[in-house]
Amino acid sequence: MFRGEAFGATGLGVVTTAEVVFNTALTGYQESLTDPSYSGQILVQTTPLIGNTGVNPEDVESTRVHVAGFIVHELTRTPSNFRSTGDLDGYLRDAGVLGITGIDTRALTRRIRESGAVPGAITDDPSLTDSELVARARSAPSMEGANLVPGVARTSASAWGEGLGSWRWRNAGARVGGGGKAEPVVAVLDCGAKDNILRNLRERGLAIRVLPHDVSADEVEAGFRDGTYAGLFISNGPGDPAAVTETTEIVRRVLDLGKEIPVFGICLGHQLLAQAIGAKTYKLAFGHRGANQPVLDSETGCVAITSQNHGFAVDRDSLEAAGGVVTRVHLNDGTVAGFRLGDRPVFSVQYHPEASPGPHDSAELFDKFAASVLGVWSGGRR
Repeated sequence: MFRGEAFGATGLGVVTTAEVVFNTALTGYQESLTDPSYSGQILVQTTPLIGNTGVNPEDVESTRVHVAGFIVHELTRTPSNFRSTGDLDGYLRDAGVLGITGIDTRALTRRIRESGAVPGAITDDPSLTDSELVARARSAPSMEGANLVPGVARTSASAWGEGLGSWRWRNAGARVGGGGKAEPVVAVLDCGAKDNILRNLRERGLAIRVLPHDVSADEVEAGFRDGTYAGLFISNGPGDPAAVTETTEIVRRVLDLGKEIPVFGICLGHQLLAQAIGAKTYKLAFGHRGANQPVLDSETGCVAITSQNHGFAVDRDSLEAAGGVVTRVHLNDGTVAGFRLGDRPVFSVQYHPEASPGPHDSAELFDKFAASVLGVWSGGRR
């Protein structure tokens, strides 16, 4: 039991029950709050002071807050930043999300690290007893077997036209296409895609067609057969990848079309791509969530510092048995952080090369995918 002060959506008698996870990033709490991959989870920030830069309408990864609850050691109620348009307390209040401040987040994080991600409950309702709250926590839905994608993904197809703009990193140069020139179209299977992923794809001169995760497989297949699509991207998202069977089947159908179609997956997309070739996934004890996760590129020997947010991983033995080639390994625990197929331009990573804020070590993965798409497209598929 941890007791603190409620903030956000207070006075409503809210009792939030969900899996409790922690993030070790020093910055970017607003991006985390709006990351669809956090759906169904109560998020603990290990950084002790949260809210000091306030909130603004630009630092978001989707259209709304997705976390089920928010836990911090100390909430800054008077933010100080020239870009701030509001405070964190009011932001969560408007989103209907309850938070708690004034607890020992270090002690809570250590419990999670020792015991694994646990179900929890938070409330500002004083009428509930400790035993009642414990019972509610124990009844929280398990993340294993949970398909949370339908609750966060787009329900209709749409185009995406926004590049990185002022967030373009130093010396990157402007690469967004346009000016009346034809561009290759990439089909994006949206399982809860972060906006910055779409910005990075668009930045490389790719035309983006965002599709619902459960779009008809026949429709997607037809788009590749008639040359409408030149590449496939599978996005991040929440929940258990083993439960997202519809999207996995779409990916499998695209792979069956031939060896020339470029395919790129990130996070949940990485897991779904692995499942599409016959590999298995499993739940990690407490997952990887933070902006300083070290990953070894086993093919070059280089180490990248990456941003990660996931609670499941790909089983290496089943991946290699299915023909996957492990290309990246998480140095903290040896889990699979990336793989490719040896006979085609298909690859994925378990982390987030689009990290904002975060390291840009892996931004070239978008260049690699774009080069594959442009190569196939210019080679006569259109």
